[in-house]
Amino acid sequence: MGIDPTARIHPSAVIEDGAIIGAGAQVGPFCVIGAQARLGAGVVVKSHAVVTGDTLVGDETEIFPFACVGEVPQDLKYKGEKTRLVIGKRNRIREGATLNLGTEGGGGLTQIGDDCLLMTGAHVGHDARLGDRVILANQVAIAGHCIIEDDVIIGGLSGVHQWVRVGQGAIIGAVTMVTNDVIPHGLVQGPRGQLDGLNLVGLKRRGVPRADITALRAAFMALSQGEGSFAERADRLAKDPGSEYVRQITDFIMGASDRSFLTPK
Repeated sequence: MGIDPTARIHPSAVIEDGAIIGAGAQVGPFCVIGAQARLGAGVVVKSHAVVTGDTLVGDETEIFPFACVGEVPQDLKYKGEKTRLVIGKRNRIREGATLNLGTEGGGGLTQIGDDCLLMTGAHVGHDARLGDRVILANQVAIAGHCIIEDDVIIGGLSGVHQWVRVGQGAIIGAVTMVTNDVIPHGLVQGPRGQLDGLNLVGLKRRGVPRADITALRAAFMALSQGEGSFAERADRLAKDPGSEYVRQITDFIMGASDRSFLTPK
């Protein structure tokens, strides 16, 4: 396939033999596109950015200057095995962001969904999986093997520890270190992240019905108080969730995890 005739390549860009560049794509000055890289239709790679490794960049994604996409993992166990990075459609990968390939021990795939915004200096480590419409603010670091579900927002200068899951619709405040799983629609903040409530602003912005928000409030209180452990309270709640949004939380808690949970204060 090679380079589509409608693609626009600056003369100073380095396109290695084997790279695939789709229709209408643009590669700016002093970029490097590696031999195994595949750029979809309408992808824009701005000046001085690098796309390397076995990397697929989905249609209409925009990669800003000095981003480094598809380099080898920051994992000393990596020995050059064949692994991949798959990026969805319409993402914005801002200046200086870094996205690494997967590792054999982690499944061999790092994956980004559609319509995400990865701001300046954001890092996505090996074997991490980001859902759709995820926002990583400036200098956010996602460690290896993390799962960040759809519609999550993570504030600037925050870090997510390896193997942590962050549930759908959760929000992490700025300058927060997250070391345990975060329930869907949770609100986490503080230097050592604490679960302080629900992401009510995000729920309202997405047009979630008031009845579901009321059910989520009641579910959060049920998880916060009562007899038994956090998991036991979640198990009781799962028997009568009363809302699909509450069901998301109970399914998340009952699902497989390598971490414990951030629990309500």
